[in-house]
Amino acid sequence: MTVSRVLRNRGDVSAATRKRVLEAARRLGYVPNKIAGALASQTVNLVAVIVPSLSNLVFPEVLTGISEVLDETPLQPVVGVTRYEPEREERVLYEMLSWRPSGVIVAGVEHTPAARAMLEAADMPIVEIMDSDGEPVDSLVGISHRRAGRMMAEAIIENGYRRIAFLGTKMPLDHRARKRFEGFSEALARAGLEVADREFYSGGSGLVKGREMTETVLARTPDLDFIYYSNDLIGAGGLLWCLEQGIDVPGRLGLAGFNGLRLLDGLPKRLATMDACRAEIGREAARIVAERAHGRRVELTPRLDPGDTLMRSAAG
Repeated sequence: MTVSRVLRNRGDVSAATRKRVLEAARRLGYVPNKIAGALASQTVNLVAVIVPSLSNLVFPEVLTGISEVLDETPLQPVVGVTRYEPEREERVLYEMLSWRPSGVIVAGVEHTPAARAMLEAADMPIVEIMDSDGEPVDSLVGISHRRAGRMMAEAIIENGYRRIAFLGTKMPLDHRARKRFEGFSEALARAGLEVADREFYSGGSGLVKGREMTETVLARTPDLDFIYYSNDLIGAGGLLWCLEQGIDVPGRLGLAGFNGLRLLDGLPKRLATMDACRAEIGREAARIVAERAHGRRVELTPRLDPGDTLMRSAAG
């Protein structure tokens, strides 16, 4: 009875006892059922969708793909945001699972032990999305970010660049950006090259931050001939700064980002980028949940778009 009162947050229980019970439940991945006794099915027609951010242009496209599929079913997505914080993901997951959704779609394969325990204990389809570099709890839909990093490095090298820098935001909490950097560095090393400079920022992305980071790294290492950005937003900021300074892009300095954001097509030059298949990832994940499937693995292939800032011959 004491355990029940603690887990239902009812009754007179000492603080020490409450702490011990909650710690044990956390280790076991236990999540209370807030609708127990209310519905015969013990589930609701909601799909928990847990993403790190809605403040950039990446995850809304994933949500659009999810909605396109779920709109044809009785299921409705409900969104939780983690801000790239593992402990916050744990709290969001705990609250969402307590309502016994019909499935969970969560970004990434890296979780705290407690969060993974909750996912493993959940009796519903679990789909980890965006990243295929890891072992999923259940199903997985995404791209290999290490492969994406290698592909970009190979394209940069093929076009004759040798003094190459990497600029990244949300580092190191953004595991997918970290993996791209790892794959990128590995490909450079195989060609006998190394990252000539790097600039990491723990905060979010934006045009202003891209401008600032580009100015900083070029002041520190002026002989760079290429900058690879962890995402298109800071890459677009860097591109605008370079053009304002009269830097010949890509003749003097090549640039590339990641994510394939079509919103940036109106820039004076099209930033080289890579399509991360966001909408397709959302659709595939939603299909798995709608079909109540388990154990599926869908790995998509990122697509390189050289734009106007990678291929020197095309610029001439």
